[in-house]
Amino acid sequence: MIGQHVLAGYATGAGGRDALRLALAVVAHTGGRLTVAHVHPPDRPAAAGEALTVLKQAEELLDEAAPGLGADYVAQEARGVGRGLSTLASRTGADLIVIGSPEGGAHGRVAIGAAADNLLHASHEAVMVTPAGYEPPEKLGRLTLSYVRRPQADEAVQRTAQAAVALDVPLRLITLAVGDDEPRGRLRDDLALAIRFAQESSGLPAEQVTAEVAEGDDVADALADVPWPEGELLVLASSEDASAHQVFLGEMALKVLRAASCPVAVLPRGYS
Repeated sequence: MIGQHVLAGYATGAGGRDALRLALAVVAHTGGRLTVAHVHPPDRPAAAGEALTVLKQAEELLDEAAPGLGADYVAQEARGVGRGLSTLASRTGADLIVIGSPEGGAHGRVAIGAAADNLLHASHEAVMVTPAGYEPPEKLGRLTLSYVRRPQADEAVQRTAQAAVALDVPLRLITLAVGDDEPRGRLRDDLALAIRFAQESSGLPAEQVTAEVAEGDDVADALADVPWPEGELLVLASSEDASAHQVFLGEMALKVLRAASCPVAVLPRGYS
């Protein structure tokens, strides 16, 4: 999730530009390496040449935004964008795939197209999705982990806390209480244990870790119940149904992702 090697999926249009801007911001924070990829279909003779034209456009945008960055540009042939990006990430050793939201979604919200759907159910690398029209701030402000106590929850807490230390930002843990069925006291007790584990597993000082119960009638209401200042990054863990070292989002997590107003990073199960 820290992004030592970031792979940005680029296509013409707003979503491609959003992904490029977010990938550039990640690399600026981490000092990592950036690869920009355009995936094209294998059954159209002109597609490979068109892909090079698209990548040239991406290179011009990056040269304008960050002169001298030195990114790599790769045209990848595949029958689906998500599949192509995942294949390329495995081949190049990228640890984070960044994609934008497709055209037609609500401004400031994450939309899930075919590429995101594939990656969010099959990628072996962490996946970061940007809301439509997102403009990254100059500084990352905080990592927020959506926490649900379950067998692999400690793994997500530990990895996110370690990332917070590496990026020198605070960590917030939030648990969603949707409707009236969830006992708030138990949720707060779970968060208290998670805070302690975050500190013990990463060395984060006490003042750098906070927790909140986000309450609402539905997921969108619950997320709106807590503040989301500029510079926030939301982290989701994969479902317990995910295979080892693979992303798989369950129904609740997908609702959280769609309601998010900031970029969302999704960790594979067993992410290290």
